Amino acid sequence: MAGNKVIAVDLGGTNLRVSLVKGNKIIRYIKNNTPKTHDELLKILDDSISILISKDVKGIGVGSPGPLENGIIKNPPNLPFKNFNLKKHLQNKFKKKVYIENDAYCVGLSEAKFGVKKKNFIVITFGTGIGGGIIINRKLYLGRNFAGELGHIVVKDGKFFESLWQDTRRNIKETFGKEVFIADLMKMADKRALDILDEMYDYIGMGIGSLINVFDPEIIVINGGFKEAGEPLLNKIKEAIKKYSILPHDTPIEFSKLEHPGTMGASLLVK
Repeated sequence: MAGNKVIAVDLGGTNLRVSLVKGNKIIRYIKNNTPKTHDELLKILDDSISILISKDVKGIGVGSPGPLENGIIKNPPNLPFKNFNLKKHLQNKFKKKVYIENDAYCVGLSEAKFGVKKKNFIVITFGTGIGGGIIINRKLYLGRNFAGELGHIVVKDGKFFESLWQDTRRNIKETFGKEVFIADLMKMADKRALDILDEMYDYIGMGIGSLINVFDPEIIVINGGFKEAGEPLLNKIKEAIKKYSILPHDTPIEFSKLEHPGTMGASLLVK
């Protein structure tokens, strides 16, 4: 029976995850590193969907880095797709309905349904870049179609929030000769690590504090690999936000408790 099975794609700058979701549960899952060329990426995506798809799948939901519009992926900095109509490609190949939305929007949808379940909140995702989803009255706020580019608020020294985050990651690699997780950086008794972290806490405080000043949300949900650093990191971020939020009350800040928010959000796109 055609029913509650969907293919959900979480198309990240680092990982490509393709899942078969049934009744809001992931039942099969394929994960690959995201290839660096258009043709390779398309081949792995198509092959992964082919493995999981069956007649009773009612559609395909895709969460992709933006900017994108009407299924056309414009020019994300972390993907090899440029002005590519992924929706049309997948519909032609698999003869199923295809829905494509910004990946951070998908995380927002997922939090609204399965996570914090609040009415008005913001999700910020720290990954290869910084993305976000703004939920107002339980619906994703899209503006005229492109709202939610939280990584592109100007935060410090004329730089985008996302650019500062990418500078931090580059700085870590150059300083220590390899990529080091934020959780590991926090355990180091090394002045260089402390300096990098202090600068990071400050601009994260500025970025999230600015969003709180504009939206006064019920809660801010933070997602991304660095949430593994846990409460110590969350406390540092909260302290930094207090310096920049002018509201008369504290806004709750939490790490997401969802295991696969991008995937589950992509599955919710399928109507």
